[in-house]
Amino acid sequence: MPDKPRVKAPKQRSTPRVDDPGRTRRLLLYGAGATLAVVAVVVLAALTIGGGDPGEPEARAALESAGCTLNVAEALPGEHSIDDPGGVSAQWNTDPPTTGPHFGIAAVFGAYDEPLEIARVVHNLEHGGIFILYGDQLPEETLASLRSFYETHQTGTVMAPLPKLKKQFALGAWVSDGEEGNGYLAKCRQFDDKAVSTFFRAFQFQGPERFDPSQLQPGS
Repeated sequence: MPDKPRVKAPKQRSTPRVDDPGRTRRLLLYGAGATLAVVAVVVLAALTIGGGDPGEPEARAALESAGCTLNVAEALPGEHSIDDPGGVSAQWNTDPPTTGPHFGIAAVFGAYDEPLEIARVVHNLEHGGIFILYGDQLPEETLASLRSFYETHQTGTVMAPLPKLKKQFALGAWVSDGEEGNGYLAKCRQFDDKAVSTFFRAFQFQGPERFDPSQLQPGS
């Protein structure tokens, strides 16, 4: 019986492309969206690598709105290399200092009527504390507001005079994950509860040697 002839499969006809006027526009929009996403990732990575702290923008906005300044300096190594509690370090990069070399024993947390040895106070910041230092020409009304604020924020806070600040008061904090970080120093002439509260909320209890707040009570 003769073999049946093989039947070739019919060739598939390609469907002619119909011009889509919106296709090019859609592709451009998709490309723009992808570019924006990449830029966002790069910016976020830059902030993370740069050591920016999440609370910094809010704190800066509140402080500047109140007429204060905020100085941010790269954190220095926390070495116990100052042998005299009244000593200083040429490495300090804010005035008053917020990070870097300090005395090996911190000041007792609390409010003082006499100036403290700053090399001790830097150690308090290393543990996550904040300082409130005020000049000898600060108006009594402003000082009274600071004292009232301190009464509700005693944990992890050192408050003391620093005559050279004159008509200003300063807030200082050391924020670090143990490797990288920043020192934050705000200076103000007038008390603004929102600005000071925002500084505390953004930066307190975040030092490179983090102590539980229960260990930073007044008298400890």
